[in-house]
Amino acid sequence: MAAIESFDNIYLDLSKESGKSRFAENGLGWKPAGGGEAFTLDSSNIGGAQWSRAARGYEVKILLRSSGVVQLDGFHQEDYERLSKIFKNWYSVNLENKEHSLRGWNWGKAEFSKAELTFNVQNRPAFEIPYSEISNTNLAGRNEIAVEFAGNDGGKSNGHSGTGGKGKKASAGRDQLVEVRFYIPGTTTRKEAEGGEAGSDADEEEKNAVTLFYDTLIEKAEIGETAGDTIATFLDVLHLTPRGRFDIDMYDASFRLRGKTYDYKIQYDAIKKFMVLPKPDDLHFLLCIGLDPPLRQGQTRYPFVVMQFKADEEVTLDLNITEEELNGKYKDKLQSHYEQPLHQVVAYIFKGLANKKVTTPAKDFTTHRQQYGIKCSIKASEGFLYCLEKAFMFVPKPATYISYEQTQSITFSRVGGAVSALSTFDITVHMKNGAGSSQFSNINREDLKALEEFFKLKGLRVKNEIDDDTNLIAAALGDDDMASSDEEAVGPKADRGSADEDEESVDEDFQAESESDVAEEYDSNHESDGSGSEESDVDNRVDDEDEDMDDDEGEKRPKKKKKTA
Repeated sequence: MAAIESFDNIYLDLSKESGKSRFAENGLGWKPAGGGEAFTLDSSNIGGAQWSRAARGYEVKILLRSSGVVQLDGFHQEDYERLSKIFKNWYSVNLENKEHSLRGWNWGKAEFSKAELTFNVQNRPAFEIPYSEISNTNLAGRNEIAVEFAGNDGGKSNGHSGTGGKGKKASAGRDQLVEVRFYIPGTTTRKEAEGGEAGSDADEEEKNAVTLFYDTLIEKAEIGETAGDTIATFLDVLHLTPRGRFDIDMYDASFRLRGKTYDYKIQYDAIKKFMVLPKPDDLHFLLCIGLDPPLRQGQTRYPFVVMQFKADEEVTLDLNITEEELNGKYKDKLQSHYEQPLHQVVAYIFKGLANKKVTTPAKDFTTHRQQYGIKCSIKASEGFLYCLEKAFMFVPKPATYISYEQTQSITFSRVGGAVSALSTFDITVHMKNGAGSSQFSNINREDLKALEEFFKLKGLRVKNEIDDDTNLIAAALGDDDMASSDEEAVGPKADRGSADEDEESVDEDFQAESESDVAEEYDSNHESDGSGSEESDVDNRVDDEDEDMDDDEGEKRPKKKKKTA
């Protein structure tokens, strides 16, 4: 057998382009066909090898002694005998022929090996997840766990994770799986979770299966505490976006948000903006962190994390760093001891560890109440709009950042027909290149002049539609006043609609023959009660009818009262 064995059109992990793979007695290597960084692996680090079907033909999966996995894909079926001899003779490792389960079942058994998580169906692997690709995990429900994969790096990776950061394999692919969820009911022991036999240790305590899976995965995938010692911890911090209370653990290269349901691990490199915003109630401060890539919670993305702190809450904190690190790596960035308001301490530590500039509201603008935040709303969501030196910022939800450089124009307008139209107005920010617009509604009318002056100071194009509306309203009101004065001059009595119907009016259908009063009671002495000759024909006719009735019925009845007009 030759001293070197070569194979063409081989893909390393999920690399976008193929390359040449060479095997020698002292190890193996791979180099992309189009040129670029080569990958080498020493023979002493090869702990095992597996042969199986894969996406581009047949794959050799190499299990490293340093708990890693290297995948070489693109071999032909006839290469098996040749590769089996290479691994046996040169690396003293058997090339195990492994068949995957092709049933398509979603119910099986998850097992933790040294380098990867394997999901088996009928004792055959359906898929494997290398620990190096897992960035985070959360308990998503009572018996459900979510496993998140590291985001891509803009496609700069060739596909191999090596000993660097997580997610280099998946980042090489055009499409990327970002999360998978497992439903794990019942209880189990730690030995069973790691693939041991059930009942091998009767004294071992049974635990909730999903919780045990979660704890084991955090340990195996080196999530959380393995990032190093915690430099600082802040407990029970209120977050407005995403909503909830989280503990903040700050490490050398990342920070972690630990909540009751979700945990997030965020690299400082992902922080693009950091803002400290005083809330208009003068009681709280908002710390807003802009992230790229954004935070994910299921299908929801959060490009900003918004924390709220009480303005008068003090804290005394000693950082968990050595004097050597303080005078070297963090010189002029951090202090060993802090005794200040909590929001200031958090801001200083984020600034020192993430090396990001802290942005505050522009000093050139304040509201009519001498505050920096403008109370307004985006659609149905109420919040506060801040004018920064280079951008607008609306918090807390939906957190919206609009750079002045991307702003085409700003329009002041009023919602037609609104009850509060005279006391509030709206701002519509139009973006350049047809990127859309954002509207901030229900802003106090007293802030109009200050905003207009600030926008002109920043060189922004402003269109004020409120003045035009005001002139039209004033003209309309003037016409109404003139019309009403003309109507009042027509007659002494104004038209009051149905109110006039309550007054007495002549009934045209009723025709009275006399204006004399009709006696209330009709009896035998009615003639003496009247005025004699002045009695009307109506009265006589009524009296005659009454006497006829008395004769017929043998008794006298009083006649009903007659109504007069």
